[in-house]
Amino acid sequence: MRLKAPRILPLRDEEMDAETRETLKDRFDTGAVFNIFRTLARAPKGFKRFRLWGGYILSDHNDLPPRERELVILRTGFNWKAGYEWAQHERIGLNCGLTPDEVGRIKAGPDAPGWGALDAALLKATDELTSDSFITEATWAKLGVLTETQKMNLVFTVGQYTQVCMMLNTFGVQLDDDLTLDKDLTK
Repeated sequence: MRLKAPRILPLRDEEMDAETRETLKDRFDTGAVFNIFRTLARAPKGFKRFRLWGGYILSDHNDLPPRERELVILRTGFNWKAGYEWAQHERIGLNCGLTPDEVGRIKAGPDAPGWGALDAALLKATDELTSDSFITEATWAKLGVLTETQKMNLVFTVGQYTQVCMMLNTFGVQLDDDLTLDKDLTK
């Protein structure tokens, strides 16, 4: 975590207007309105649009398989040292088929022993995008088993979660009560 306290306070329930409550209705229905959503709701029009794109990235419309999508999201969060992002998506990744060993190895990156060719290529592509905003020809070739649309969705996913990490880190979004900060993401 970059900040020990929020720069932008999450909205409390009593501060939400009708439009914000409607935007967060699905979260209230499940009983979990995460700090990220409460914080982003301070800019309601932007938040509403953000949820549409973020919803695409996390939906079945993104044809990057969920396990691979989460591999990429976790590596993006780790590269940007976003403790909140890592904590939320560690859970999601495990639910999407990543093993605890794989989650630990994501931090070591594409050269860690044990990765298959596609996983290593996805991690390498993520590293290249988060360091240079470009996937090299060599890495692009290693992604050859993916469709063109899946490759596009890989870039979309890293881009979306780069933005999320910027917001989380800069706004100081603190962990929700049920999350634990990974020791490798203390700053």
